[in-house]
Amino acid sequence: MSKAALSFLVLTLMALAVDQLLDASLEPLGLIAKISAGVFAMLFLMSLIVGRRIKFDPVLRQAKP
Repeated sequence: MSKAALSFLVLTLMALAVDQLLDASLEPLGLIAKISAGVFAMLFLMSLIVGRRIKFDPVLRQAKP
């Protein structure tokens, strides 16, 4: 897992934790936390997909004699 994917995973979990810990009277902030958790989850999935497709292969970069 890349550093970006791990960062987005942590941000998703933090946003969900904030949503759970908020009081019922702070519903607008809970909605913002849920939206941000969704955005971070989508970015997490996209970074996982991109991380699998782009691979560094040092053999291709070596010059052949």
